Amino acid sequence: MTAMRSLGLALLLCFGLSACAEQAGAPAAGGQARSAGPISEAKGQWREQDHWIPVEGTDQLILMRLCRPNAANAARLVVVNHGSPPNAAQRPNYAPWSCEHRAISWFLTRGYAVALPLRRGYGASGGAWAENYGSCRNPDFVAGGAETARDIRSALAYATTQPGIRRDGAVVLGQSAGGWGALALAARNPPEVSAIVNMAGGRGGRVDNLPNNNCRADALAASAGSFGQSARVPSLWIYTANDSFFSPSLAAEMHQNYVRAGGDADFRALPAFGQDGHGLFTAAGGPQIWGPLVEAFLANTLR
Repeated sequence: MTAMRSLGLALLLCFGLSACAEQAGAPAAGGQARSAGPISEAKGQWREQDHWIPVEGTDQLILMRLCRPNAANAARLVVVNHGSPPNAAQRPNYAPWSCEHRAISWFLTRGYAVALPLRRGYGASGGAWAENYGSCRNPDFVAGGAETARDIRSALAYATTQPGIRRDGAVVLGQSAGGWGALALAARNPPEVSAIVNMAGGRGGRVDNLPNNNCRADALAASAGSFGQSARVPSLWIYTANDSFFSPSLAAEMHQNYVRAGGDADFRALPAFGQDGHGLFTAAGGPQIWGPLVEAFLANTLR
């Protein structure tokens, strides 16, 4: 991907509801982290900096935005992970949220540092899309989630080496495909992670752009159980009654299979939100709804 193309992508809307922030240039070749971009101050409260980081087991770099509060003590890290659009043509338009985005600043104002990785195949990170789960007839949702988890784990490993960030006690949050990747990561039980937050997580939703038309709902629910067999990290699951990607019944079945297999998950089924509750995490008014649930969960989980 050329630097000109990266700059062009920075001007587009991305991650569905969020506005793009200025991007760094294209990644260097090879698998070593590239020099970070300049630090920008956001209203004197936190620092925003872009990094190019290596993805474990590959020779690819991805873009990661790191938001850090101005604090004397090392901050606990939250890795926030984006979803995936139903239309593949929209993937090049993605870019990291700004540190000032309402969903991100919610964590920063509470003293957390936030890492925002842009996974392989999205926006300026470029390269082949790694999260492909195959055909709808016979999808491999576990394999697709594992590749999402690979990028999340790489961001986690890099961000926890940075100044002013704790090496332990991290939180991994994901929305939609990012939430599914967070569950896949939970199955690996990374020692740095103390809590998982799954915001409307899943894969295969809105086939042909039709509401609640899932690729293979039965396979998705079974795959959630597969993650639960080894996952022991405490998790919070948040879904809404009018989610057009993952219906309440499907979300409940995924949770049931996950817990039955041994996973640790607190399930919250919320009322309908706006026109489509799938976008609750980033929507205006969203943090006022999910914020108290997440705050209580982290207060009880993080020690």
